[in-house]
Amino acid sequence: MEGDRSSKRFKVMGGRRSFDVCEYVQEMQDSGGQFALYVGCDSQNYRSYTVYVTTVVFRYPGAGAHVIYRKEKVPRIADMWTKLWGETERSVALAHMLREETGVQVEQIDLDFNTDPAHPSNKLLSASTGYIQSLGFQSGAKPDLLMAAWAADALCH
Repeated sequence: MEGDRSSKRFKVMGGRRSFDVCEYVQEMQDSGGQFALYVGCDSQNYRSYTVYVTTVVFRYPGAGAHVIYRKEKVPRIADMWTKLWGETERSVALAHMLREETGVQVEQIDLDFNTDPAHPSNKLLSASTGYIQSLGFQSGAKPDLLMAAWAADALCH
């Protein structure tokens, strides 16, 4: 994410204006508001391309949430493992960038993976969770409430 300036361009959910995600998070931090940050990503295959949506959720204690996101269109990724690992990589890169460039700690990286072995995404859960935790982040997975993964899913479709 560091070298590609377009990877830092995000929008407010429901908005059109794009902005630098780190500058936005820093402005929110400087405004003195209390919030916890959650990061997540989801992907969806279409005919000839795959869409990734990466989200940042500002969770305000007792006062709701605010979502910003980035949508990325890439050539279709047919292999489920590769596509889902791309979600993990995007989430980790964003959480790391936010921590390094703003000093704001990400509360949790939400994985759109399921803890139930009956679901195909479960095959990546252990690897993704280990990777995330080795970098000093916490992770969450279904069936827990995952605000950032839910928002990414809604914006993918």
